[in-house]
Amino acid sequence: MPIEHAVASLIDQFNSFIIPHAFQVGILVAPVALAILLGTIFWELWVDYVQGKQFLGLKYAVLELKLPKETNKSPLAMEVVLTAVHNTSDGSFYARYWKGETRPWYSLELVSIEGNVKFYMWTEDRRKVNLMSALYSQYPGIEIKEVEDYARSIHFDPKTMKMWADEFELTQKDPWPIKTYVDYGLDKDPKEELKVDPMSPLLEFLGSVGPNQQVWFQIPIIAHKKEKRDPSHFFKRFDEWKEKHDKLKNEILLRDPKTKVAGHTIGESPFPVAPAYTKGETEGVAALERHVLKYAFDCGIRAAYIAKKDAFNPPFGIGGCVGSMKHFGAEGYNGFKPNSKRWIQQFEYPWQDFMDVRRNRQSRLFLMAYKRRSFFYGPFKSPRLTLNSEELATIYHFPGSVAQTPTLERVPSKKAQAPVNLPV
Repeated sequence: MPIEHAVASLIDQFNSFIIPHAFQVGILVAPVALAILLGTIFWELWVDYVQGKQFLGLKYAVLELKLPKETNKSPLAMEVVLTAVHNTSDGSFYARYWKGETRPWYSLELVSIEGNVKFYMWTEDRRKVNLMSALYSQYPGIEIKEVEDYARSIHFDPKTMKMWADEFELTQKDPWPIKTYVDYGLDKDPKEELKVDPMSPLLEFLGSVGPNQQVWFQIPIIAHKKEKRDPSHFFKRFDEWKEKHDKLKNEILLRDPKTKVAGHTIGESPFPVAPAYTKGETEGVAALERHVLKYAFDCGIRAAYIAKKDAFNPPFGIGGCVGSMKHFGAEGYNGFKPNSKRWIQQFEYPWQDFMDVRRNRQSRLFLMAYKRRSFFYGPFKSPRLTLNSEELATIYHFPGSVAQTPTLERVPSKKAQAPVNLPV
Protein backbone atom coordinates (compact mmCIF):
# COMPACT_ATOMS: atom_id res chain seq x y z
CA MET A 1 0.00 0.00 0.00
CA PRO A 2 1.29 3.51 -0.81
CA ILE A 3 0.88 4.78 2.76
CA GLU A 4 2.78 1.82 4.23
CA HIS A 5 5.60 2.33 1.71
CA ALA A 6 5.80 6.04 2.59
CA VAL A 7 5.97 5.31 6.30
CA ALA A 8 8.62 2.66 5.77
CA SER A 9 10.64 5.11 3.65
CA LEU A 10 10.49 7.76 6.37
CA ILE A 11 11.64 5.25 9.01
CA ASP A 12 14.56 4.18 6.80
CA GLN A 13 15.59 7.82 6.30
CA PHE A 14 15.33 8.47 10.05
CA ASN A 15 17.49 5.45 10.89
CA SER A 16 20.06 5.99 8.15
CA PHE A 17 20.41 9.80 8.17
CA ILE A 18 18.83 11.67 11.10
CA ILE A 19 20.04 9.47 13.97
CA PRO A 20 23.71 9.34 12.84
CA HIS A 21 23.77 13.11 12.27
CA ALA A 22 22.12 13.68 15.65
CA PHE A 23 24.92 11.70 17.29
CA GLN A 24 27.51 13.76 15.44
CA VAL A 25 25.90 17.03 16.52
CA GLY A 26 25.65 15.75 20.09
CA ILE A 27 29.35 14.85 20.13
CA LEU A 28 30.25 18.32 18.83
CA VAL A 29 27.99 20.14 21.29
CA ALA A 30 28.77 17.96 24.33
CA PRO A 31 32.00 19.75 25.39
CA VAL A 32 30.28 23.14 25.31
CA ALA A 33 27.20 21.87 27.17
CA LEU A 34 29.39 20.11 29.74
CA ALA A 35 31.43 23.28 30.26
CA ILE A 36 28.26 25.32 30.83
CA LEU A 37 26.87 22.69 33.21
CA LEU A 38 30.09 22.44 35.23
CA GLY A 39 30.46 26.24 35.23
CA THR A 40 26.96 26.60 36.65
CA ILE A 41 27.62 24.00 39.34
CA PHE A 42 31.08 25.15 40.37
CA TRP A 43 30.80 28.91 39.81
CA GLU A 44 29.68 29.61 43.36
CA LEU A 45 32.44 27.36 44.70
CA TRP A 46 34.99 29.31 42.67
CA VAL A 47 33.68 32.65 43.95
CA ASP A 48 33.82 31.39 47.55
CA TYR A 49 37.38 30.18 46.93
CA VAL A 50 38.75 33.46 45.54
CA GLN A 51 36.94 35.48 48.20
CA GLY A 52 38.29 33.23 50.95
CA LYS A 53 41.79 33.57 49.55
CA GLN A 54 41.38 37.35 49.49
CA PHE A 55 40.09 37.43 53.08
CA LEU A 56 43.02 35.36 54.34
CA GLY A 57 45.47 37.72 52.67
CA LEU A 58 44.10 40.85 54.34
CA LYS A 59 44.95 42.35 57.70
CA TYR A 60 42.21 43.52 60.07
CA ALA A 61 42.04 46.03 62.88
CA VAL A 62 39.93 46.24 66.04
CA LEU A 63 39.57 49.86 67.19
CA GLU A 64 38.63 50.64 70.78
CA LEU A 65 36.68 53.89 71.08
CA LYS A 66 36.87 55.85 74.33
CA LEU A 67 34.15 58.46 74.56
CA PRO A 68 34.77 62.06 75.60
CA LYS A 69 33.70 62.88 79.12
CA GLU A 70 31.03 65.18 77.73
CA THR A 71 29.28 63.93 74.62
CA ASN A 72 26.39 66.22 73.84
CA LYS A 73 25.93 65.37 70.18
CA SER A 74 22.80 63.66 68.93
CA PRO A 75 22.95 60.30 67.12
CA LEU A 76 22.96 62.33 63.91
CA ALA A 77 26.75 62.58 64.35
CA MET A 78 27.03 58.79 64.16
CA GLU A 79 24.73 58.82 61.14
CA VAL A 80 27.21 61.13 59.40
CA VAL A 81 30.04 58.70 60.26
CA LEU A 82 28.10 55.79 58.79
CA THR A 83 27.28 57.76 55.65
CA ALA A 84 31.00 58.48 55.19
CA VAL A 85 31.83 54.75 55.02
CA HIS A 86 28.87 53.84 52.78
CA ASN A 87 30.52 52.35 49.69
CA THR A 88 28.67 50.18 47.17
CA SER A 89 31.69 49.59 44.90
CA ASP A 90 33.04 46.05 44.78
CA GLY A 91 35.47 46.53 41.90
CA SER A 92 35.48 45.43 38.28
CA PHE A 93 34.39 42.03 36.97
CA TYR A 94 38.02 40.92 37.00
CA ALA A 95 38.57 42.16 40.56
CA ARG A 96 35.41 40.44 41.87
CA TYR A 97 35.70 37.06 40.19
CA TRP A 98 39.45 36.59 39.85
CA LYS A 99 40.94 38.48 42.79
CA GLY A 100 37.96 38.04 45.14
CA GLU A 101 37.31 41.73 45.90
CA THR A 102 34.10 42.53 47.77
CA ARG A 103 32.28 45.55 49.07
CA PRO A 104 33.93 46.80 52.26
CA TRP A 105 32.13 45.81 55.43
CA TYR A 106 32.51 46.87 59.03
CA SER A 107 31.45 45.63 62.43
CA LEU A 108 30.03 47.87 65.16
CA GLU A 109 30.48 46.21 68.54
CA LEU A 110 29.43 46.88 72.11
CA VAL A 111 30.98 44.62 74.74
CA SER A 112 30.83 44.07 78.47
CA ILE A 113 33.64 42.07 80.07
CA GLU A 114 32.67 41.50 83.70
CA GLY A 115 30.77 44.81 83.66
CA ASN A 116 33.49 46.85 81.95
CA VAL A 117 31.65 48.37 78.94
CA LYS A 118 33.56 49.17 75.76
CA PHE A 119 32.76 50.38 72.24
CA TYR A 120 34.66 48.73 69.38
CA MET A 121 34.73 48.92 65.59
CA TRP A 122 36.25 46.25 63.36
CA THR A 123 37.48 46.91 59.83
CA GLU A 124 40.09 45.98 57.26
CA ASP A 125 43.46 47.46 58.14
CA ARG A 126 43.64 49.34 54.83
CA ARG A 127 40.33 51.11 55.60
CA LYS A 128 40.90 52.06 59.23
CA VAL A 129 42.32 55.52 58.43
CA ASN A 130 39.14 56.55 56.61
CA LEU A 131 37.00 55.25 59.47
CA MET A 132 39.09 57.04 62.08
CA SER A 133 38.93 60.29 60.09
CA ALA A 134 35.14 60.09 59.95
CA LEU A 135 34.98 59.51 63.72
CA TYR A 136 37.37 62.36 64.56
CA SER A 137 35.41 64.73 62.31
CA GLN A 138 32.25 64.27 64.39
CA TYR A 139 33.75 63.51 67.81
CA PRO A 140 36.91 65.66 68.17
CA GLY A 141 37.48 64.55 71.77
CA ILE A 142 37.27 60.81 71.10
CA GLU A 143 40.24 58.54 71.76
CA ILE A 144 40.79 55.73 69.23
CA LYS A 145 43.29 52.98 69.91
CA GLU A 146 44.01 49.80 67.94
CA VAL A 147 43.87 46.85 70.32
CA GLU A 148 44.02 43.07 70.33
CA ASP A 149 40.77 41.36 69.38
CA TYR A 150 38.95 40.63 72.64
CA ALA A 151 37.02 37.75 71.03
CA ARG A 152 40.24 35.83 70.26
CA SER A 153 40.86 35.24 73.95
CA ILE A 154 37.73 33.09 74.35
CA HIS A 155 37.90 29.40 73.43
CA PHE A 156 34.76 27.48 74.16
CA ASP A 157 35.24 24.69 76.70
CA PRO A 158 31.96 22.95 77.62
CA LYS A 159 33.55 21.58 80.79
CA THR A 160 34.07 25.01 82.33
CA MET A 161 31.69 27.44 80.60
CA LYS A 162 28.25 27.88 79.10
CA MET A 163 27.13 30.11 76.27
CA TRP A 164 23.95 31.47 74.72
CA ALA A 165 24.11 33.20 71.34
CA ASP A 166 21.64 34.30 68.71
CA GLU A 167 20.97 36.65 65.84
CA PHE A 168 18.08 39.09 65.75
CA GLU A 169 15.48 39.48 63.03
CA LEU A 170 12.75 42.05 62.41
CA THR A 171 9.39 41.51 64.04
CA GLN A 172 7.65 42.45 60.77
CA LYS A 173 8.72 41.22 57.35
CA ASP A 174 7.58 44.40 55.63
CA PRO A 175 9.87 47.47 55.49
CA TRP A 176 8.31 49.41 58.37
CA PRO A 177 11.10 51.30 60.18
CA ILE A 178 12.04 50.77 63.79
CA LYS A 179 11.58 53.53 66.38
CA THR A 180 14.57 55.79 65.73
CA TYR A 181 16.25 58.62 67.59
CA VAL A 182 14.11 61.05 65.55
CA ASP A 183 10.99 59.51 67.07
CA TYR A 184 12.58 59.92 70.51
CA GLY A 185 13.21 63.62 69.79
CA LEU A 186 17.01 63.31 69.95
CA ASP A 187 17.40 65.05 66.58
CA LYS A 188 16.36 68.31 68.29
CA ASP A 189 19.23 68.13 70.82
CA PRO A 190 17.14 68.72 73.96
CA LYS A 191 18.74 69.47 77.30
CA GLU A 192 20.72 66.55 78.62
CA GLU A 193 18.38 65.94 81.57
CA LEU A 194 15.38 65.76 79.20
CA LYS A 195 16.85 63.21 76.79
CA VAL A 196 15.34 59.74 76.49
CA ASP A 197 18.01 57.60 74.86
CA PRO A 198 16.91 54.08 73.82
CA MET A 199 20.51 52.87 74.29
CA SER A 200 20.51 53.68 78.02
CA PRO A 201 18.78 50.41 79.10
CA LEU A 202 21.27 48.43 77.00
CA LEU A 203 24.24 50.21 78.57
CA GLU A 204 22.85 49.73 82.08
CA PHE A 205 22.39 46.02 81.42
CA LEU A 206 25.96 45.72 80.15
CA GLY A 207 27.23 47.62 83.17
CA SER A 208 25.53 45.17 85.53
CA VAL A 209 27.29 42.09 84.12
CA GLY A 210 29.05 40.34 86.99
CA PRO A 211 32.34 38.49 87.47
CA ASN A 212 33.16 35.57 85.16
CA GLN A 213 30.53 36.77 82.65
CA GLN A 214 30.72 38.50 79.29
CA VAL A 215 28.10 39.93 76.92
CA TRP A 216 28.89 40.76 73.31
CA PHE A 217 26.84 42.64 70.73
CA GLN A 218 28.04 42.65 67.13
CA ILE A 219 26.46 44.58 64.21
CA PRO A 220 28.11 43.73 60.87
CA ILE A 221 27.20 46.31 58.18
CA ILE A 222 27.73 46.58 54.42
CA ALA A 223 26.39 49.13 51.95
CA HIS A 224 23.10 48.06 50.38
CA LYS A 225 22.85 48.03 46.58
CA LYS A 226 20.64 46.71 43.79
CA GLU A 227 21.14 42.95 43.77
CA LYS A 228 17.81 41.41 42.81
CA ARG A 229 17.89 40.19 39.20
CA ASP A 230 15.07 41.41 36.97
CA PRO A 231 13.27 38.33 35.53
CA SER A 232 12.48 40.24 32.32
CA HIS A 233 16.09 41.28 31.71
CA PHE A 234 19.03 39.04 32.65
CA PHE A 235 21.59 41.83 33.08
CA LYS A 236 19.26 44.29 34.81
CA ARG A 237 18.93 44.47 38.59
CA PHE A 238 16.52 46.31 40.83
CA ASP A 239 16.29 47.31 44.48
CA GLU A 240 13.75 45.02 46.12
CA TRP A 241 13.96 47.00 49.39
CA LYS A 242 12.80 50.23 47.74
CA GLU A 243 10.10 48.44 45.77
CA LYS A 244 8.65 47.06 49.01
CA HIS A 245 8.60 50.60 50.40
CA ASP A 246 6.72 51.90 47.38
CA LYS A 247 4.26 49.02 47.48
CA LEU A 248 3.52 49.50 51.18
CA LYS A 249 3.14 53.26 50.80
CA ASN A 250 0.75 52.82 47.87
CA GLU A 251 -1.33 50.33 49.85
CA ILE A 252 -1.94 53.12 52.37
CA LEU A 253 -2.40 56.02 49.97
CA LEU A 254 -4.43 54.32 47.24
CA ARG A 255 -6.97 52.42 49.31
CA ASP A 256 -10.67 52.85 48.46
CA PRO A 257 -12.00 56.10 49.95
CA LYS A 258 -14.99 55.79 52.27
CA THR A 259 -17.07 58.36 54.05
CA LYS A 260 -16.57 58.29 57.78
CA VAL A 261 -18.54 60.00 60.51
CA ALA A 262 -17.20 59.92 64.07
CA GLY A 263 -14.91 57.12 63.03
CA HIS A 264 -17.70 54.89 61.66
CA THR A 265 -18.03 53.95 57.99
CA ILE A 266 -21.49 54.85 56.62
CA GLY A 267 -21.04 53.62 53.06
CA GLU A 268 -19.54 54.61 49.74
CA SER A 269 -19.74 58.29 48.80
CA PRO A 270 -21.53 59.05 45.48
CA PHE A 271 -18.94 61.76 44.80
CA PRO A 272 -15.16 61.50 44.44
CA VAL A 273 -13.62 62.20 47.85
CA ALA A 274 -10.11 62.10 49.22
CA PRO A 275 -9.34 59.14 51.48
CA ALA A 276 -9.66 59.89 55.18
CA TYR A 277 -6.26 58.99 56.58
CA THR A 278 -5.72 58.40 60.24
CA LYS A 279 -2.91 60.11 62.12
CA GLY A 280 -1.06 56.80 62.30
CA GLU A 281 -1.32 56.28 58.55
CA THR A 282 -0.06 59.81 57.87
CA GLU A 283 2.89 59.34 60.21
CA GLY A 284 3.56 55.92 58.71
CA VAL A 285 3.81 57.31 55.17
CA ALA A 286 6.09 60.11 56.40
CA ALA A 287 8.32 57.58 58.17
CA LEU A 288 8.49 55.39 55.05
CA GLU A 289 9.46 58.35 52.87
CA ARG A 290 12.15 59.42 55.34
CA HIS A 291 13.30 55.83 55.62
CA VAL A 292 13.92 55.27 51.92
CA LEU A 293 15.60 58.63 51.26
CA LYS A 294 18.60 57.81 53.49
CA TYR A 295 21.55 55.54 52.75
CA ALA A 296 20.73 51.90 53.34
CA PHE A 297 22.90 49.14 54.79
CA ASP A 298 22.55 45.38 54.84
CA CYS A 299 23.38 44.30 58.37
CA GLY A 300 22.93 41.78 61.13
CA ILE A 301 22.72 41.86 64.91
CA ARG A 302 24.42 39.17 66.98
CA ALA A 303 24.41 38.77 70.73
CA ALA A 304 26.31 36.37 72.98
CA TYR A 305 26.22 35.69 76.71
CA ILE A 306 29.26 33.74 77.93
CA ALA A 307 29.96 32.75 81.51
CA LYS A 308 31.64 30.21 83.74
CA LYS A 309 29.31 27.35 84.62
CA ASP A 310 28.73 28.46 88.20
CA ALA A 311 28.07 32.08 87.11
CA PHE A 312 25.78 31.34 84.13
CA ASN A 313 22.41 33.00 84.81
CA PRO A 314 19.97 32.60 81.86
CA PRO A 315 17.20 34.93 83.19
CA PHE A 316 19.76 37.70 83.60
CA GLY A 317 21.95 37.12 80.54
CA ILE A 318 19.48 35.91 77.94
CA GLY A 319 16.63 38.04 79.27
CA GLY A 320 18.89 41.09 79.34
CA CYS A 321 20.11 40.62 75.76
CA VAL A 322 16.59 40.18 74.39
CA GLY A 323 14.97 42.85 76.58
CA SER A 324 17.60 45.48 75.78
CA MET A 325 16.61 45.38 72.09
CA LYS A 326 12.90 45.97 72.72
CA HIS A 327 13.39 49.71 73.23
CA PHE A 328 14.00 50.13 69.50
CA GLY A 329 10.47 49.01 68.67
CA ALA A 330 6.96 49.97 69.74
CA GLU A 331 3.33 49.63 68.68
CA GLY A 332 3.10 50.82 65.10
CA TYR A 333 6.85 50.35 64.48
CA ASN A 334 9.06 47.49 63.49
CA GLY A 335 11.31 45.91 66.09
CA PHE A 336 13.80 43.14 66.82
CA LYS A 337 13.29 39.62 68.09
CA PRO A 338 15.71 36.69 68.43
CA ASN A 339 15.89 34.20 65.59
CA SER A 340 15.83 31.11 67.78
CA LYS A 341 16.52 28.74 64.86
CA ARG A 342 19.72 30.41 63.67
CA TRP A 343 22.40 29.42 66.17
CA ILE A 344 22.21 27.86 69.64
CA GLN A 345 18.75 26.34 69.87
CA GLN A 346 16.96 25.79 73.14
CA PHE A 347 16.11 22.09 73.29
CA GLU A 348 13.10 21.23 75.43
CA TYR A 349 13.81 17.54 76.00
CA PRO A 350 17.07 15.75 76.86
CA TRP A 351 16.77 13.23 74.03
CA GLN A 352 16.78 16.05 71.45
CA ASP A 353 20.41 16.80 72.29
CA PHE A 354 22.13 13.90 74.04
CA MET A 355 25.06 15.06 76.21
CA ASP A 356 24.72 18.59 74.71
CA VAL A 357 26.54 17.46 71.56
CA ARG A 358 24.52 19.68 69.20
CA ARG A 359 24.59 22.67 71.53
CA ASN A 360 28.36 22.51 71.99
CA ARG A 361 28.92 22.24 68.25
CA GLN A 362 26.68 25.25 67.59
CA SER A 363 28.55 27.22 70.26
CA ARG A 364 31.90 26.57 68.58
CA LEU A 365 30.55 27.49 65.15
CA PHE A 366 29.07 30.73 66.47
CA LEU A 367 32.39 31.73 68.02
CA MET A 368 34.14 31.05 64.69
CA ALA A 369 31.61 33.22 62.83
CA TYR A 370 31.87 36.00 65.43
CA LYS A 371 35.67 36.08 65.45
CA ARG A 372 35.84 36.19 61.64
CA ARG A 373 33.02 38.75 61.44
CA SER A 374 31.70 36.44 58.75
CA PHE A 375 28.14 37.38 57.88
CA PHE A 376 27.75 38.50 54.25
CA TYR A 377 30.23 36.09 52.66
CA GLY A 378 31.42 32.58 53.35
CA PRO A 379 31.96 30.50 55.34
CA PHE A 380 29.13 31.76 57.61
CA LYS A 381 26.44 33.55 55.62
CA SER A 382 23.37 34.75 57.51
CA PRO A 383 20.01 36.29 56.58
CA ARG A 384 20.39 40.05 56.20
CA LEU A 385 18.39 42.91 57.61
CA THR A 386 18.19 46.17 55.67
CA LEU A 387 18.35 49.28 57.85
CA ASN A 388 19.09 52.85 56.87
CA SER A 389 21.73 55.10 58.44
CA GLU A 390 19.19 56.64 60.83
CA GLU A 391 18.17 53.25 62.23
CA LEU A 392 21.78 52.08 62.59
CA ALA A 393 22.76 55.31 64.36
CA THR A 394 19.88 54.67 66.76
CA ILE A 395 21.07 51.24 67.86
CA TYR A 396 24.78 52.19 67.88
CA HIS A 397 25.84 55.70 68.90
CA PHE A 398 27.78 57.39 71.66
CA PRO A 399 25.42 58.42 74.45
CA GLY A 400 25.65 61.71 76.29
CA SER A 401 25.89 62.17 80.02
CA VAL A 402 22.28 60.97 80.28
CA ALA A 403 23.84 57.48 80.30
CA GLN A 404 25.26 57.27 83.82
CA THR A 405 26.70 53.76 83.54
CA PRO A 406 29.75 54.01 85.85
CA THR A 407 31.69 51.24 84.09
CA LEU A 408 31.44 52.92 80.65
CA GLU A 409 35.00 54.12 80.23
CA ARG A 410 35.41 57.70 79.01
CA VAL A 411 38.38 59.94 78.27
CA PRO A 412 39.12 61.52 81.69
CA SER A 413 39.93 65.00 80.39
CA LYS A 414 39.27 67.06 77.32
CA LYS A 415 42.21 67.26 74.94
CA ALA A 416 43.23 70.57 73.39
CA GLN A 417 45.90 71.62 70.94
CA ALA A 418 48.95 73.52 72.17
CA PRO A 419 48.92 77.33 71.72
CA VAL A 420 50.44 78.49 68.45
CA ASN A 421 52.63 81.15 70.15
CA LEU A 422 54.72 78.83 72.31
CA PRO A 423 58.46 79.69 72.24
CA VAL A 424 60.60 77.33 70.20
